[in-house]
Amino acid sequence: MIGLAEYIWLDGTKPTKQLRSKSKVIDIDDEAEEVTLEHFPDWSFDGSSTAQSEGHFSDLLLKPAFVCLDPLRGDGNYLVLCEVYDNDGTPHASNTRALLRHLLAKGGQDHDPWIGFEQEYAFFKEGRPLGWPTTGSPKPQGPYYCAVGSEKIFGRDIVEEHSQACMDADLLLFGTNAEVMPGQWEFQLGYRGSEEEDIDILTVSDQLWVARWLLCRIAEDYEVTVSFDNKPMKGDWNGAGCHTNFSTKHTRTPKVGLKAIEDATARLREKHKEHIAVYGHGLEERLTGHHETCSIHEFRSGVADRGASVRVPSHVKQQGCGYLEDRRPGSNCDPYEVSSRLIATICNLDYALQPKKEEAKAIA
Repeated sequence: MIGLAEYIWLDGTKPTKQLRSKSKVIDIDDEAEEVTLEHFPDWSFDGSSTAQSEGHFSDLLLKPAFVCLDPLRGDGNYLVLCEVYDNDGTPHASNTRALLRHLLAKGGQDHDPWIGFEQEYAFFKEGRPLGWPTTGSPKPQGPYYCAVGSEKIFGRDIVEEHSQACMDADLLLFGTNAEVMPGQWEFQLGYRGSEEEDIDILTVSDQLWVARWLLCRIAEDYEVTVSFDNKPMKGDWNGAGCHTNFSTKHTRTPKVGLKAIEDATARLREKHKEHIAVYGHGLEERLTGHHETCSIHEFRSGVADRGASVRVPSHVKQQGCGYLEDRRPGSNCDPYEVSSRLIATICNLDYALQPKKEEAKAIA
């Protein structure tokens, strides 16, 4: 069957990587029992146009890493998330997915890490958040969170379409809700309680990038832009985060789970600065100690405390095992970097954060 594969990758834009994509015509045998990565060949692109190479030697490679159905184009079409490689066969410097794979191979996978992301974002149109008056500001935050009604909710059509697209693509969408600022929303991605779903940390990190791409692509049709800025609007408004729920086989084990969470939190405290460094650009504008955040300059943990750096949900405390919520990652964070840093800290794999060149070739 002839179809289209949308090759998606992360560019080299600084301080925050941007999503790029281009379409490739593919022909997959109708007799194929299952469509896998092997059906999608490597492809090249001009890295000089994506801040990833110089013009005099610009060819870079896209190596397919994750594939799902394309819910926008329909049957026979696919979304293909790729890693970027140099021509010498090693991961490009911008390829943070390769580092996560490396850490998992170096012992991270032995801890069976799970992760879930709570992605906040804001819709903008004509330079202001969707639903905001042309002059001044709307009424203060309070009535908009999880609200209903056209005077409080803006952009639901996009959110509904995005939710359906994620489900049609078989992504691990957990839920959605309107946030505290008009035009601001959240979706959650991760474990949903089914033992049949693939919930490993690499897959969930891949899916967050695909879900972000789908959101931006759908918003195009409404002439709306999606902001992942940590502080989309200055003033007395919440910022936008990407709260991250993390667990290991030890934290999920009854009787020892709470102790494992306490130990993990102690390690996170010691490595606070290292985490802040990779949790998103402009994080200081959001982590002020106000608007449900802890100051970027301190680390605090607590049960059911949404003003803490790391929160232990009430039900986790009650049942004695489960996960912790790292509330520091920003809306524009790279989930591969967040996942890598959490594994390195909690699983004591800091030594493996910088793979040698020969190791990079080995994981290619």
